[in-house]
Amino acid sequence: MDVVKTKVKKAGARGKYQMLVIAILILAALLVWAMQTASAVSVSRSDVLIERVEFGDLEVITEGYGVLSSDKQQLITTLAQATVKEIVLKPGASVSADSVIVRLENPELAQDVENAKQELAQIKANLRQLKLNNQREILNEAANLAELKARHESAMLNRKAEAKLIEQGIVSQLAYQESVLEEDQLAKRIDILQQRIAQLKQVHQESVNIQQERVKQQQGQLNIRQARLDSLEVKAGFSGVLQRLSVELGQSLAPGQEIALIGSVTDLIALIRVPQGQVQQVRVGQKAMINTRRDIISGTVTRIDPIVEDNTVEVEVALPEELPESARPQLNVDASIIADTLKQVSYIKRPGNVRPHSEVSLYHLATDNTSATLKTLELGRQAGRYIEIISGAKPNDVFIISDLSNLKNTTSELLIKQ
Repeated sequence: MDVVKTKVKKAGARGKYQMLVIAILILAALLVWAMQTASAVSVSRSDVLIERVEFGDLEVITEGYGVLSSDKQQLITTLAQATVKEIVLKPGASVSADSVIVRLENPELAQDVENAKQELAQIKANLRQLKLNNQREILNEAANLAELKARHESAMLNRKAEAKLIEQGIVSQLAYQESVLEEDQLAKRIDILQQRIAQLKQVHQESVNIQQERVKQQQGQLNIRQARLDSLEVKAGFSGVLQRLSVELGQSLAPGQEIALIGSVTDLIALIRVPQGQVQQVRVGQKAMINTRRDIISGTVTRIDPIVEDNTVEVEVALPEELPESARPQLNVDASIIADTLKQVSYIKRPGNVRPHSEVSLYHLATDNTSATLKTLELGRQAGRYIEIISGAKPNDVFIISDLSNLKNTTSELLIKQ
């Protein structure tokens, strides 16, 4: 009986030992599971952005915003001091070259024009009087010349007659020499008078030219004053739209003060603001797509402003002559400038807070879409909403592109809840 009792005690001790081992194993398994659960963070699939890696040609697009502006603009200012008498057109109105925008008033200008006309008439009358005086003087000299020529011819006939009579002794040698001397003197006086008449004509012509210059100067003064008077009726000057009106009824204007701004309607350009970090990839001649919210207009980059303002650079885009109805001056637009085309590259939608030519760590989804592990990608050039992947991913790989920087420092693996 004692032997039997001893065997029962040994069997009971062995069972207790086995149960203890099992308990320890279960506890260890629970500890491992708890540690794994603690190290893996779970996120809901609906709370993150998931994108697939694509492969193919990718256009490098620089995004920007701006306005449509008139390629041809004309600023209208006052020529003289005046008061706004009437406002005919308001901003937004379509105008032609002869369209009257405002009417101004200045009574002094009308008096100035009248005074200039009277002074011009007086100068013209003086010119006519000068021409008459010159003509009278020339006629007097011409009469003197005719008289001298007549006396010269008479002296010449007298000398010839005496030349025959001197041989017969009828006329003395002294009388004959006096006739010859008189003929020579008259010939010299005729020559001198002819030279004087020629010089007198030159003097008369110069005096007429001077007086005519005075007429031109006065005519110019009259034209200026008439232009100032005519400018009181302010016209557009060319066809377009009245973009800005800078005066009010009854306002007193100083010379050179702005009245209105006229801009063309059909000749439009786009002035686009591009971030300074992306403008280095924009070049003159590149294609651009202008979005008016209703239509897409194709244009060409023609100018890049060298000045940086508010971390952006202005880029001018030329637009075609044929424009849709939605294109109007001062219209806010978006623009996409096609800077380059990347041939046969891997790319993905650009994650938040990621720069080109850098490295980024993204969570790569497993094929069963239940978990994601952290993976480092080398990025290349940016193309609008997309960015080139140089290494670290293959086509059709799926990544979480949401900003999970708060999780990357604590865990390298995520559990995806469907």
